Amino acid sequence: MGKLVWIIGLILCLVGLVKGRPAMFLQDFRVAWAESHIRQISGGIQLVLDRNSGCGFGSKYKYLFGRVSMKIKLVAGDSAGTVTAFYMNSDTDNVRDELDFEFLGNRSGQPYTVQTNVFARGKGDREQRVNLWFDPSADFHTYSIFWNHRIIIFAVDEIPIRVYKNNEARGVPFPKFQPMAVYSTLWEADDWATRGGLEKINWSKAPFYAYYKDFDLEGCQMPGPASCASNTKNWWEGAAYQQLSLVQAARYHWVRANHMIYDYCTDKSRHSVAPPECLAGI
Repeated sequence: MGKLVWIIGLILCLVGLVKGRPAMFLQDFRVAWAESHIRQISGGIQLVLDRNSGCGFGSKYKYLFGRVSMKIKLVAGDSAGTVTAFYMNSDTDNVRDELDFEFLGNRSGQPYTVQTNVFARGKGDREQRVNLWFDPSADFHTYSIFWNHRIIIFAVDEIPIRVYKNNEARGVPFPKFQPMAVYSTLWEADDWATRGGLEKINWSKAPFYAYYKDFDLEGCQMPGPASCASNTKNWWEGAAYQQLSLVQAARYHWVRANHMIYDYCTDKSRHSVAPPECLAGI
């Protein structure tokens, strides 16, 4: 099992200045694109989006099961048309597995929407959207993905906002064979991101900034021991992690009742009959 904890703003991970000298892709992360738009700042890193480019970074290794989290402060002000993403991806083209957080920018004063999605064996289109109940650009908040053989949980400040259960018994694929790398990106998507593309990006407000710190990742690092992912003694496979606790379930229902604005499960224009995984509950 590989356990990586980055607490001091990825000082040893991403491009930036370390003790006054340029540092290049040390240890655990790499810049995915637009190196000039990823900057080390005090206590963390900054991603920059302008007319020239967005940017992104990813882990050098992939992981199978476990938990990944990071603290993010999203784009402030008029962020319509921008997308800040935190996700895991197997990078296997048509059969990819992927677990997505996508933070959809807004017009000033409107709620920030987070969209989650789950791809398993190349099949996605499982979007859910929640309006955050706080201003995620005012301070850092913790976003996490928990993943074991039975359940996937997306959480915001330890509050579950999305649960995806293993429903292989219903013929629904579940991501459990392919390790995934961890990515974060900031990019322009004004053709769909804000109100379905009705709100366009205001480039006069550029550059746009998102901030990251306190990365925490536990999981089976790949390549690594083949026995790790099937080890039932891994903490994330314990009995307490096979379903939501009573407290977690109450918080999850609160989010769905008060802040969910879209669920593919109930979209009759897409599904005359709800997909089988939608019938399983939590």
